[in-house]
Amino acid sequence: MKNQHTIKYECLKKSNQEFEFEIKNAVNRVLNSGWYILGQEVAEFERSFASYVGSKFCIGVANGLDALILSIEALRLPKNSEILVASNTYIATILAIIRAGHQPVLVEPVLETFNIDPEKIKAVLTSRTKAICVTHLFGGACDLGEIVKICETYGLKLVEDCAQSHGTTYKGKHTGTFGSAGCFSFYPTKNLGCLGDGGAIVTDDPNMVDYLQHVRNYGSKTKYCNRYIGHNSRLDELQAAVLLAKLKHFDRVIEHKRKLAEIYNNNLPDFVAKPVVDPFIKHTYHIYGIRFQRRDNLRDWLTKNNVGTEVHYPISPHRQEALRGMFQREYPISDELHNTELSLPISYGTTLDDVNMVVKIVKGYSVD
Repeated sequence: MKNQHTIKYECLKKSNQEFEFEIKNAVNRVLNSGWYILGQEVAEFERSFASYVGSKFCIGVANGLDALILSIEALRLPKNSEILVASNTYIATILAIIRAGHQPVLVEPVLETFNIDPEKIKAVLTSRTKAICVTHLFGGACDLGEIVKICETYGLKLVEDCAQSHGTTYKGKHTGTFGSAGCFSFYPTKNLGCLGDGGAIVTDDPNMVDYLQHVRNYGSKTKYCNRYIGHNSRLDELQAAVLLAKLKHFDRVIEHKRKLAEIYNNNLPDFVAKPVVDPFIKHTYHIYGIRFQRRDNLRDWLTKNNVGTEVHYPISPHRQEALRGMFQREYPISDELHNTELSLPISYGTTLDDVNMVVKIVKGYSVD
């Protein structure tokens, strides 16, 4: 069996094609305004996105990493506090903790969900533990009910890394709205992506909003008056305008991806481990990640049959050269996930026929 049609893992041109007219109008609107930094487009997107996720406030920043760094800084924790984070998260979550002046402490995930295991949190708590930074991987959600209870019991702050969970809900409530801050990335491949880098922080805390509005702009809200040691991290008007155009259609994007995921869920063979379907979580499938022990062989088979795939992620954080010597323990569940995960095509530009073909090709793989 040879698939003659190339199925790309991601084709941003195709994914954005439906919105091209509105995006061009949005860009022209910004050009005609003559205002390119922290203007009406950013303000309107902040209002609209806060409303969408059910948060009181939204602060646009330059990217998802900055959203995390600034949010952790805004907690005003004692220097070198310990912040718990999943051992298999994308490295950005760990980098943010380090850049904010604190110590990341890795906690293993639940193998089946890829997300931090609440049962393992209590074992690593110390007097220096001040916060938990959860990452909602792949469009799913962490067990927020248990994690919020732990935070309340031990007096910990909660920051949510929602770079992959735009629109995801836990028991009907959007990710990003359970803790002190929810941090979003609008990198082009995200379910809600702009045409470059962009990010945002959502919060219900007015004091945090005031601080973040200062520090994203050199520590200043009034020109030339700098209240804090700040950053240059602003969502620009062009990207905000693009995001506004796409936000209007975002629910349709998510529903398309859920239809694709349903085909995978119902038809992929049992020799691969599929994403867990949790009735409390409304998944948005930023990534459709399966697990298979001979992952690289399966990936080669799909490549030979013209199906693009990705691996999220090939190297565990504790094995990254940049973090060498920082973590002394072994993290076998993280290693297991990084060694077996394979991401199948599930972009807005992926068709139902594409996914049915991917299923057929996976079924054609010889497990003997």
